[in-house]
Amino acid sequence: MKLSVFFSSLLGTGFFPVAPGTAGTIVAACVYWLLPESWFSSFPANLLFLSGVCSVSLVSVPIISRAEKILGHDSGIIVMDEFLGFMLAVAFLPKTFLVLILTFVLFRVFDIFKPEPVNLLQKLPQGWGVLADDLMAGIYTNLAVRIILFFVH
Repeated sequence: MKLSVFFSSLLGTGFFPVAPGTAGTIVAACVYWLLPESWFSSFPANLLFLSGVCSVSLVSVPIISRAEKILGHDSGIIVMDEFLGFMLAVAFLPKTFLVLILTFVLFRVFDIFKPEPVNLLQKLPQGWGVLADDLMAGIYTNLAVRIILFFVH
């Protein structure tokens, strides 16, 4: 297996036979839950986390572009975008089980239904379009979870 496909499929997760995007999001949710709470407990820690997500996203674009040449445009096997979108969705939010569940459900909804401009971003060329729509879905999710938490608390 080519390294670009291995990375883009989130270490093979994208080959899951049913709903690979959801499988990629489940992996992201599990990784999030295993991360230290201290990564989400202060502004500097959150900023460092966000910087990491942005850095990995930028590095991912050419790798995803190479994988697309093998797998086809925006192949369902490519799920690194779900992982990064989910990680953006939890940035600057408290690490709680409620946030985990809300983020998982809302991220999948925004990723599947692609409200504007998520749908437009998907049309960007190569790896940019694959990744950008999920990052925007992550931003929508983050804002929606913030609104829900405001009313719950």
